Parts: sequence; structure tokens; C-alpha cells
Amino acid sequence: MASISGDEKAEAVVQNKKVALRRYVTGLPTEEDMEIVVDTISLRVPAGQTAVLVKNLYLSCDPWMRDRMSKHDDSDPTVLAPDFVIGEAMVNFGVGKVIDTTHPEFAAGDLVWGMSGWEEYTLITQTEYLNKINHSELPLSYYTGVLGMPGLTAYSCFFELGKPKKGDIVFVSAASGAVGQVVGQLAKISGCYVVASAVSDEKVSLLKIKFGYDDAFNYKSETDLGAALKRCLPDGIDSVGGATLDAALLQMRHGGRVAVCGMISQYGLEEPYGVRNLYSIIGKTIRVEGFNVNGYFHLYPRFEEEMAGYIKDGKVTIVEDVVEGIGSAPAALIGLFSGKNVGKQLVAIAGA
Repeated sequence: MASISGDEKAEAVVQNKKVALRRYVTGLPTEEDMEIVVDTISLRVPAGQTAVLVKNLYLSCDPWMRDRMSKHDDSDPTVLAPDFVIGEAMVNFGVGKVIDTTHPEFAAGDLVWGMSGWEEYTLITQTEYLNKINHSELPLSYYTGVLGMPGLTAYSCFFELGKPKKGDIVFVSAASGAVGQVVGQLAKISGCYVVASAVSDEKVSLLKIKFGYDDAFNYKSETDLGAALKRCLPDGIDSVGGATLDAALLQMRHGGRVAVCGMISQYGLEEPYGVRNLYSIIGKTIRVEGFNVNGYFHLYPRFEEEMAGYIKDGKVTIVEDVVEGIGSAPAALIGLFSGKNVGKQLVAIAGA
């Protein structure tokens, strides 16, 4: 790969392909709701700005992006982040290499992960979620998943909300994705009995063989989720992560904990599913708590070191579903909502 000298870089303007939202979405998104736009970008941070220019290496595909593809009322209290702007690059977490910077905490050549554009190069002016990569000896792609936002979600949601105890019975839904595969393995490390659900027989095998879960079932082929939970968890559940909430409430043990960190089955539904078994919360004194990872980034330094250690020791195994090139990003994102991906879905853009 050719290098660019300092003098050349001062003048260099390069092509920058990006994925932009074409129109706001109702229901499930399609590839046609997005488009590839070819623009140009200078390889220098503009004079007078404090910013970091990164070359994106990997982009993360995450279900939460779906919410930003719709037009919301500014007063809607459920909105987690601003709507994407039509015609501009969509935004999510990614891994990149610093090309130029005027920010005192970053230097050219640094490997970083954080919020970036769905494009080949991004000028980052809001750096509060931009982090240096401290374990470049591990695959850089891991910082879109197990060592990035999904991993931090799994770690902080499970330990801070779930508060596991050795011997607890844990159920994880949508367990083969970026968050679920990590939660279950952390539960096993903590001495818990772990049962999970997934969308296909292939993924069920992955959960039991690759990740070492104690049991798992294909929720798409089950005609009665309650019966499946009772079959796999005859002694009840202490801790639940994810969806399949209604059926799980009936199977919860007294004093159980439900940590709700995502609802991929509900994204895009015009009529969300109504939970009917809420009375179980009272009778069994169950604690149900919602989770937003934005409130837990202060735990990241501790999390990164602990998780890197688990990976190096072989206690946590990672499965990734990688597509190549910015043009593959729309289809990869859409595939999340039908369960097409096997493991953490990401897009490889360039080499370091």
C-alpha cells in the first residue's frame, strides 16, 4: 500500500464512499432505503478545528441503527439518539486509524474505535466516544464487538443489572448475536447455568458447541415458547437478558432479575407486542430494569482489560460475520432483522 508524505497529504483530496439514508423508514428497512454516495474529503483537519480524521477500517452493524432511520418527533422521550440526516453518511461505531489530528489526546497513526461515519474516511469533531485501542495484538475487528460497544453492553448489563451469583440460572434470548454471545459466556465464567434461544438450528448448535451454553432452543420452530422454557429450565430462571420477555416472566424464580438491553424483535413493528404476564412481577417480586450503555462508558477501562484477558485465556470465544467493502454495508444491516448473520455482523473497509 502506498504511503502519503506530509507535504503530499497537505494537498491530498481523496474519494470518500459513504452509505447515506435515502428516505425515512416505517416498518422494517430495506436496502433501497439507503444509497452509496461518492464524495471527496481532504486528508487534513481543517484549520481552526479541533478534530480527528480517521480512515475507517471496520464498521459495526447494530440493530439500534434502525431507530435512527425513522423520523421522530423532537419531544419523543423514547428516542435514544438523533435521527439520521437524509443524504448524509449514517453513523455507528467503528474501528479506524488516525490520519491527521489537531486533538491533543490523539496522534497520527493511532488505532481507535468509537462513533464514526458509515464511510471510508470520517472527520470526528465530537471525540467523547473515541477511544484508543490498547490491545492491537488482538484482531482489530473485535473492537466493533466483544471489545467495543456490544461487549461493554453485555458486561455492564450482566454484572451491574443482573448481579449474578454462582449457581444462578440464566436465560439469554437472541443469544448468538454480538451482545448475546458475550453475555452467555460471562455467565458461564461466573458459574451460572445458561440456557439460550436463537433463530435457527445452526445457531442453536453454535451456542451449545462453540460457546458452551448448557442448553438452547430454536424459538422459530417452537409452537409454545412457554413450554420450551419450562422444558429447558424446569427449575425456573434467576436472570433474563433480552427479549422473549412475556413467556420468560411465567418461568422466573422468586426474586429474579430481568435486564432489558435490546428488542430486535420489536424494531420496525407498527404495532409493538404487548406484554401480558406483568402480574408475575408482583407475585414473584421480579426486578425488571432497562439498560442503555451510554451510562456505563466509565467502566470501559476495567472492562477492556478484563475482557482482553478472557479472550487471551480462551475463556471467551468470538464468532464474526464479516462482509467486505462499503457497498456491502446496507445488505449486512438489513440481514440483522431476519437473523441472517451468524455472530457479530461487521463490514471490513480497509487494512490498517
